[in-house]
Amino acid sequence: MVLPAEEGRGLITSLARVLVATAVPAERDAVAEAFPGPVRERELPGAVVHRVAGGPDLLAAGVGPALAAASTAAALTAAALDDRPYGLVVCAGIGGGFAPDAPLGSLVVADAITAADLGAETAEGFLPVTELGFGTVTHRPPASLAEAAAAASGARTGTVLTVSTVTGTAARADALRARHPRALAEGMEGFGVAEAAAAHGVPVLEVRAVSNPVGPRDRAAWRIGDALAALTEGFGKLAPVLESWNTA
Repeated sequence: MVLPAEEGRGLITSLARVLVATAVPAERDAVAEAFPGPVRERELPGAVVHRVAGGPDLLAAGVGPALAAASTAAALTAAALDDRPYGLVVCAGIGGGFAPDAPLGSLVVADAITAADLGAETAEGFLPVTELGFGTVTHRPPASLAEAAAAASGARTGTVLTVSTVTGTAARADALRARHPRALAEGMEGFGVAEAAAAHGVPVLEVRAVSNPVGPRDRAAWRIGDALAALTEGFGKLAPVLESWNTA
């Protein structure tokens, strides 16, 4: 149940300093289902945050790294100006999994969040911006947090790639795995969310439920409902980990 902002005043949330950023409302709502408390909305310049009693703050940040970064930064800035800064940002949602390591319905926790296509194409192949002498392409969640989250939720750990164009061919899937052999999943928001978190000095985590294999697009094979259910179940198991991190 979503409460108007004025009806939600005074609610104390045990995870009030954790912000979960998803791409779309369906993912946000799947995370909210893991927490039984009522939800209230808060409209911010550039973002709308859903505050869950007894749970984290939730943000449908938008699709793609640029919009996700802008929306997450807006929420982080508003919290800082309210003297209630977040202590952790979690990028969450469904995404593609690299077979056979991340099958449909499985959960992946990132130990590295990497921008897979941020760089330059050359005659010798793709070069990330770091090899061009500037920028960064990888953010690393706190190792202890990633390990605890994976253990609690039964998730696999590895690299989650952020792409601006979803992979749709076997050739590109093979190329990505060749460049990133530890890659388990791809999404479109993780690196953007991580960039915003890093700008505010806040640690980041990424959690993906696998809805489809990375490779040729076969919509009949997608299992979006199953992936959203896995996201809900996963966050139900993650709640104690997030709470202990929040109070550490």
